[in-house]
Amino acid sequence: MVAEQSRLTPGRIFIYALLTLVALYYLAPLYVMLTTSFKSLEQIRTGTILDLPMAPTTEAWGRAWSGACTGVRCEGLAPYFWNSVSMTIPAVLISSLIGSINGYVLAHWRFRGSNVVFTALMVGCFIPFQVVILPMARLLGMFGLANTTTGLIIVHIIYGVAFTTLFFRNYYVTVPEELVNAARIDGAGFFTIYRRVIFPLSLPIFMVCFIWQFTQIWNDFLFGVVFGGADAQPVTVALNNLVNTSTGVTEYNVNMAAAIIAALPTLGLYLVAGKYFVRGLTAGAVKG
Repeated sequence: MVAEQSRLTPGRIFIYALLTLVALYYLAPLYVMLTTSFKSLEQIRTGTILDLPMAPTTEAWGRAWSGACTGVRCEGLAPYFWNSVSMTIPAVLISSLIGSINGYVLAHWRFRGSNVVFTALMVGCFIPFQVVILPMARLLGMFGLANTTTGLIIVHIIYGVAFTTLFFRNYYVTVPEELVNAARIDGAGFFTIYRRVIFPLSLPIFMVCFIWQFTQIWNDFLFGVVFGGADAQPVTVALNNLVNTSTGVTEYNVNMAAAIIAALPTLGLYLVAGKYFVRGLTAGAVKG
Protein backbone atom coordinates (compact mmCIF):
# COMPACT_ATOMS: atom_id res chain seq x y z
CA MET A 1 0.00 0.00 0.00
CA VAL A 2 2.82 2.43 0.93
CA ALA A 3 4.74 1.57 -2.22
CA GLU A 4 1.65 2.25 -4.34
CA GLN A 5 1.06 5.62 -2.65
CA SER A 6 4.69 6.74 -3.10
CA ARG A 7 4.89 5.65 -6.75
CA LEU A 8 5.20 8.51 -9.20
CA THR A 9 2.19 8.57 -11.48
CA PRO A 10 1.81 10.78 -14.57
CA GLY A 11 -0.59 12.96 -12.60
CA ARG A 12 1.92 13.51 -9.80
CA ILE A 13 4.73 14.20 -12.25
CA PHE A 14 2.58 16.84 -13.93
CA ILE A 15 1.73 18.45 -10.59
CA TYR A 16 5.39 18.52 -9.48
CA ALA A 17 6.48 19.95 -12.82
CA LEU A 18 3.77 22.61 -12.66
CA LEU A 19 4.70 23.57 -9.10
CA THR A 20 8.37 23.77 -10.08
CA LEU A 21 7.56 26.09 -12.99
CA VAL A 22 5.39 28.30 -10.77
CA ALA A 23 8.16 28.46 -8.13
CA LEU A 24 10.77 29.39 -10.74
CA TYR A 25 8.47 32.05 -12.19
CA TYR A 26 7.82 33.45 -8.71
CA LEU A 27 11.52 33.49 -7.76
CA ALA A 28 12.75 34.90 -11.09
CA PRO A 29 12.53 38.58 -9.97
CA LEU A 30 14.53 37.80 -6.83
CA TYR A 31 17.17 36.05 -8.92
CA VAL A 32 17.42 39.05 -11.24
CA MET A 33 17.70 41.45 -8.30
CA LEU A 34 20.42 39.44 -6.57
CA THR A 35 22.54 38.82 -9.64
CA THR A 36 22.21 42.39 -10.89
CA SER A 37 23.25 43.80 -7.51
CA PHE A 38 26.60 41.96 -7.80
CA LYS A 39 27.27 42.96 -11.42
CA SER A 40 29.28 45.88 -12.71
CA LEU A 41 27.59 48.53 -14.83
CA GLU A 42 29.63 47.39 -17.83
CA GLN A 43 28.23 43.85 -17.63
CA ILE A 44 24.71 45.19 -17.11
CA ARG A 45 25.00 47.28 -20.30
CA THR A 46 26.51 44.51 -22.44
CA GLY A 47 24.83 41.37 -21.04
CA THR A 48 21.31 40.15 -20.31
CA ILE A 49 19.38 40.27 -17.06
CA LEU A 50 19.67 36.49 -16.62
CA ASP A 51 23.48 36.39 -16.84
CA LEU A 52 25.41 35.46 -13.71
CA PRO A 53 27.94 38.06 -12.46
CA MET A 54 31.25 37.56 -14.31
CA ALA A 55 33.26 39.37 -11.61
CA PRO A 56 31.02 39.63 -8.51
CA THR A 57 31.45 42.84 -6.55
CA THR A 58 29.76 44.33 -3.47
CA GLU A 59 30.44 47.92 -4.52
CA ALA A 60 26.78 48.50 -5.37
CA TRP A 61 25.76 47.36 -1.88
CA GLY A 62 28.16 49.83 -0.28
CA ARG A 63 26.85 52.68 -2.40
CA ALA A 64 23.23 51.73 -1.73
CA TRP A 65 23.85 51.71 2.01
CA SER A 66 25.93 54.85 2.46
CA GLY A 67 26.61 56.67 -0.79
CA ALA A 68 23.66 56.69 -3.17
CA CYS A 69 21.69 59.89 -3.72
CA THR A 70 18.08 60.04 -2.54
CA GLY A 71 17.13 63.41 -3.94
CA VAL A 72 19.58 66.13 -2.88
CA ARG A 73 21.14 64.01 -0.12
CA CYS A 74 23.77 61.40 -0.94
CA GLU A 75 23.89 59.43 2.30
CA GLY A 76 22.44 56.18 0.99
CA LEU A 77 19.68 54.26 2.74
CA ALA A 78 21.40 53.98 6.13
CA PRO A 79 19.75 56.94 7.94
CA TYR A 80 16.32 56.10 6.53
CA PHE A 81 16.75 52.43 7.43
CA TRP A 82 17.30 53.38 11.06
CA ASN A 83 14.34 55.76 10.85
CA SER A 84 12.20 52.79 9.92
CA VAL A 85 13.63 50.73 12.77
CA SER A 86 12.97 53.46 15.34
CA MET A 87 9.44 53.87 13.98
CA THR A 88 8.45 50.24 13.46
CA ILE A 89 9.53 48.61 16.73
CA PRO A 90 7.60 50.86 19.16
CA ALA A 91 4.57 51.01 16.85
CA VAL A 92 4.45 47.20 16.64
CA LEU A 93 4.86 46.69 20.39
CA ILE A 94 2.37 49.35 21.48
CA SER A 95 -0.34 48.49 18.93
CA SER A 96 -0.05 44.77 19.80
CA LEU A 97 -0.30 45.44 23.53
CA ILE A 98 -3.32 47.73 23.13
CA GLY A 99 -4.94 45.20 20.80
CA SER A 100 -4.32 42.46 23.36
CA ILE A 101 -6.08 44.36 26.13
CA ASN A 102 -8.93 45.36 23.81
CA GLY A 103 -9.37 41.78 22.67
CA TYR A 104 -9.36 40.57 26.27
CA VAL A 105 -12.10 43.06 27.16
CA LEU A 106 -14.27 42.22 24.14
CA ALA A 107 -13.89 38.47 24.67
CA HIS A 108 -14.28 38.11 28.44
CA TRP A 109 -15.50 41.41 29.92
CA ARG A 110 -18.46 42.15 27.69
CA PHE A 111 -20.32 45.36 28.40
CA ARG A 112 -23.38 47.10 26.99
CA GLY A 113 -22.53 48.09 23.43
CA SER A 114 -19.48 45.82 23.17
CA ASN A 115 -20.81 44.29 19.96
CA VAL A 116 -21.19 47.78 18.48
CA VAL A 117 -17.61 48.62 19.44
CA PHE A 118 -16.35 45.38 17.91
CA THR A 119 -18.30 46.02 14.71
CA ALA A 120 -16.83 49.53 14.50
CA LEU A 121 -13.33 48.13 14.91
CA MET A 122 -13.99 45.61 12.13
CA VAL A 123 -15.15 48.45 9.88
CA GLY A 124 -11.94 50.27 10.77
CA CYS A 125 -9.94 47.40 9.28
CA PHE A 126 -11.37 48.21 5.85
CA ILE A 127 -11.00 51.99 5.88
CA PRO A 128 -8.56 52.97 3.09
CA PHE A 129 -5.38 54.82 4.02
CA GLN A 130 -6.44 57.84 1.96
CA VAL A 131 -9.54 58.47 4.11
CA VAL A 132 -7.55 59.16 7.29
CA ILE A 133 -4.80 61.31 5.77
CA LEU A 134 -6.46 64.71 6.23
CA PRO A 135 -7.79 64.08 9.78
CA MET A 136 -4.43 62.65 10.83
CA ALA A 137 -2.52 65.58 9.33
CA ARG A 138 -4.81 67.99 11.16
CA LEU A 139 -4.35 66.25 14.52
CA LEU A 140 -0.58 65.91 14.16
CA GLY A 141 -0.34 69.59 13.30
CA MET A 142 -2.41 70.57 16.33
CA PHE A 143 -0.13 68.60 18.67
CA GLY A 144 3.10 69.69 16.99
CA LEU A 145 3.97 66.18 15.82
CA ALA A 146 3.86 66.75 12.06
CA ASN A 147 6.91 65.53 10.09
CA THR A 148 8.32 63.66 13.09
CA THR A 149 9.08 60.01 13.85
CA THR A 150 6.83 60.22 16.90
CA GLY A 151 3.96 61.36 14.69
CA LEU A 152 4.49 58.42 12.34
CA ILE A 153 4.53 56.02 15.30
CA ILE A 154 1.19 57.39 16.53
CA VAL A 155 -0.35 57.13 13.05
CA HIS A 156 0.65 53.48 12.70
CA ILE A 157 -0.53 52.65 16.23
CA ILE A 158 -3.95 54.18 15.62
CA TYR A 159 -4.37 52.54 12.22
CA GLY A 160 -3.10 49.15 13.46
CA VAL A 161 -5.18 48.87 16.66
CA ALA A 162 -8.27 47.75 14.71
CA PHE A 163 -6.37 44.82 13.20
CA THR A 164 -4.63 43.77 16.41
CA THR A 165 -7.88 43.97 18.39
CA LEU A 166 -9.60 41.76 15.84
CA PHE A 167 -6.79 39.19 15.98
CA PHE A 168 -6.67 39.06 19.78
CA ARG A 169 -10.43 39.03 20.28
CA ASN A 170 -10.87 36.09 17.92
CA TYR A 171 -8.05 34.27 19.71
CA TYR A 172 -9.25 35.00 23.26
CA VAL A 173 -12.76 33.69 22.63
CA THR A 174 -11.10 30.26 22.40
CA VAL A 175 -9.85 30.60 26.00
CA PRO A 176 -12.35 28.72 28.20
CA GLU A 177 -14.61 31.07 30.16
CA GLU A 178 -14.23 28.76 33.15
CA LEU A 179 -10.59 29.87 33.58
CA VAL A 180 -11.61 33.51 33.80
CA ASN A 181 -14.56 32.78 36.10
CA ALA A 182 -12.37 30.69 38.40
CA ALA A 183 -9.90 33.57 38.69
CA ARG A 184 -12.75 35.96 39.48
CA ILE A 185 -14.02 33.66 42.24
CA ASP A 186 -10.51 33.63 43.72
CA GLY A 187 -10.66 37.42 43.91
CA ALA A 188 -8.51 38.28 40.89
CA GLY A 189 -9.25 41.59 39.24
CA PHE A 190 -9.12 42.79 35.64
CA PHE A 191 -5.36 43.18 35.28
CA THR A 192 -4.50 40.22 37.51
CA ILE A 193 -6.55 37.89 35.31
CA TYR A 194 -4.92 39.36 32.23
CA ARG A 195 -1.41 39.03 33.66
CA ARG A 196 -1.78 35.60 35.27
CA VAL A 197 -4.26 33.82 32.97
CA ILE A 198 -4.59 35.49 29.57
CA PHE A 199 -1.12 36.84 28.86
CA PRO A 200 0.76 33.52 29.36
CA LEU A 201 -1.52 31.92 26.74
CA SER A 202 -0.98 34.70 24.20
CA LEU A 203 2.43 33.97 22.68
CA PRO A 204 1.07 32.48 19.40
CA ILE A 205 -1.25 35.41 18.69
CA PHE A 206 1.38 37.94 19.74
CA MET A 207 3.66 36.45 17.10
CA VAL A 208 0.89 36.81 14.51
CA CYS A 209 0.41 40.47 15.42
CA PHE A 210 4.15 41.18 15.53
CA ILE A 211 4.70 39.78 12.06
CA TRP A 212 1.56 41.35 10.61
CA GLN A 213 2.20 44.79 12.06
CA PHE A 214 5.92 44.75 11.31
CA THR A 215 5.27 43.90 7.67
CA GLN A 216 2.53 46.51 7.27
CA ILE A 217 4.47 49.30 8.97
CA TRP A 218 7.88 48.57 7.47
CA ASN A 219 6.50 48.35 3.93
CA ASP A 220 4.24 51.39 4.23
CA PHE A 221 4.92 54.18 1.76
CA LEU A 222 1.86 56.42 1.85
CA PHE A 223 1.99 57.42 5.53
CA GLY A 224 5.75 57.79 5.32
CA VAL A 225 5.70 60.16 2.37
CA VAL A 226 2.79 62.19 3.76
CA PHE A 227 3.66 62.44 7.46
CA GLY A 228 7.43 61.93 7.44
CA GLY A 229 9.61 65.04 7.31
CA ALA A 230 13.05 65.27 5.73
CA ASP A 231 14.69 63.72 8.80
CA ALA A 232 11.92 61.23 9.59
CA GLN A 233 11.26 59.53 6.25
CA PRO A 234 11.25 55.70 6.31
CA VAL A 235 13.33 53.49 4.06
CA THR A 236 10.50 52.95 1.56
CA VAL A 237 10.35 56.67 0.76
CA ALA A 238 14.12 56.83 0.46
CA LEU A 239 14.11 53.83 -1.90
CA ASN A 240 11.57 55.55 -4.15
CA ASN A 241 13.67 58.73 -4.15
CA LEU A 242 16.84 56.78 -4.92
CA VAL A 243 15.32 54.96 -7.89
CA ASN A 244 13.80 58.17 -9.29
CA THR A 245 16.85 60.39 -8.79
CA SER A 246 18.45 61.32 -12.11
CA THR A 247 22.18 61.96 -11.70
CA GLY A 248 23.65 60.74 -14.97
CA VAL A 249 23.78 57.00 -15.68
CA THR A 250 21.10 54.89 -14.00
CA GLU A 251 22.88 52.51 -11.64
CA TYR A 252 20.67 49.46 -11.83
CA ASN A 253 22.98 47.43 -9.62
CA VAL A 254 22.70 50.04 -6.85
CA ASN A 255 18.92 50.18 -7.24
CA MET A 256 18.65 46.40 -6.94
CA ALA A 257 20.91 46.29 -3.90
CA ALA A 258 18.89 49.06 -2.26
CA ALA A 259 15.62 47.22 -2.90
CA ILE A 260 17.01 44.07 -1.28
CA ILE A 261 18.32 46.03 1.72
CA ALA A 262 14.87 47.56 2.21
CA ALA A 263 13.24 44.12 2.04
CA LEU A 264 15.70 42.21 4.24
CA PRO A 265 14.05 42.87 7.65
CA THR A 266 10.64 41.57 6.63
CA LEU A 267 12.19 38.66 4.74
CA GLY A 268 14.34 37.77 7.72
CA LEU A 269 11.36 38.00 10.08
CA TYR A 270 9.34 35.57 8.00
CA LEU A 271 12.24 33.13 7.71
CA VAL A 272 12.80 33.17 11.48
CA ALA A 273 9.23 33.40 12.76
CA GLY A 274 7.06 32.28 9.84
CA LYS A 275 6.15 28.98 11.53
CA TYR A 276 4.90 30.89 14.58
CA PHE A 277 2.72 33.01 12.30
CA VAL A 278 0.99 29.93 10.87
CA ARG A 279 0.77 28.33 14.32
CA GLY A 280 -0.81 31.46 15.79
CA LEU A 281 -3.40 31.68 13.02
CA THR A 282 -4.42 28.05 13.35
CA ALA A 283 -4.45 28.22 17.17
CA GLY A 284 -7.40 30.61 17.02
CA ALA A 285 -9.16 28.88 14.17
CA VAL A 286 -11.52 26.80 16.29
CA LYS A 287 -13.17 27.22 19.66
CA GLY A 288 -12.70 24.59 22.34
